[in-house]
Amino acid sequence: MIIGSTGQIGSELTMELRKRYGNDSVIAGYITGAEPQGELKESGPAALVDVTDRNSIEAAVTQHSIDTIYNMAALLSVVAESKPQLAWKIGIDGLWNILEVARQHGCAVFTPSSIGSFGPDTPHANTPQDTVQHPQTIYGVSKVTTELLSNYYYHRYGVDTRAVRFPGIISNVTAPGGGTTDYAVDIYYAAVRGEKFVCPIKEGTYMDMMYMPDALDAAIRLMEADPARLVHRNAFNVAAMSFAPEQIYAAIRKQLPAFEMEYNVDPLKQEIADSWPDCMDDTCARQEWDWKPKYNLETMTADMLEKLKARLPEG
Repeated sequence: MIIGSTGQIGSELTMELRKRYGNDSVIAGYITGAEPQGELKESGPAALVDVTDRNSIEAAVTQHSIDTIYNMAALLSVVAESKPQLAWKIGIDGLWNILEVARQHGCAVFTPSSIGSFGPDTPHANTPQDTVQHPQTIYGVSKVTTELLSNYYYHRYGVDTRAVRFPGIISNVTAPGGGTTDYAVDIYYAAVRGEKFVCPIKEGTYMDMMYMPDALDAAIRLMEADPARLVHRNAFNVAAMSFAPEQIYAAIRKQLPAFEMEYNVDPLKQEIADSWPDCMDDTCARQEWDWKPKYNLETMTADMLEKLKARLPEG
């Protein structure tokens, strides 16, 4: 079951899991006001599941005999800063509910962490798997707490908890939802529409990024991994590419030479970006469960532009 199945990652994760395991084997958990639509609704079963309501989680787990929960419910970084209490309520109080249900019903739980779990005093280059985590955002604080709480339930109760620290996720399907790395999605939309892109992140700001197909594969592959090989659990660094705004701009210009970009830095987004790693060391993920991304900046750019051109009107 995917909790948050209509969200930025959850919607695509639900469809990928159905492709791999069969439509009827994957339950799309949703909240009132964010019901599944289109193919997500038509392709398989759904259940009303609110992370802040433990009874709704337990009812869905019992009714559908759930053995694995993908907990994708969270507010993204910039949104969380404007709603810190709600971010905690969803991210941490919600996780408590999920872990308690998982403990009682024998479910495995995947709850993603993020590069946002690191802070300004973390090594920025080749950020180690095990290092200082002193984030200065409520988003990051909740992600560190998520990692610790998940580890606690594994060591204390034997709940099979696993997680990755996602970098910025770039998708050609789902629209951005208030994240610091969303500029790296918006820029492709602007390019295909023939619009000048106004970049909110300053030149020279490197951040780890990943194309959605690799992100989905990381989440699924980790949950399929042999637990005997896992030294770490919550949460693995996973990386695919690291670039600054001028580099993604240059990659797009190779295919769309007329594309233009200018800078208008958003102070909050820049402050958050500056506190995050430039690039993470994902050696542990590669060694413990054979993690390996398929896309780099060039191959992702080619695929993004091809897919968006097929869907969007060009300028």
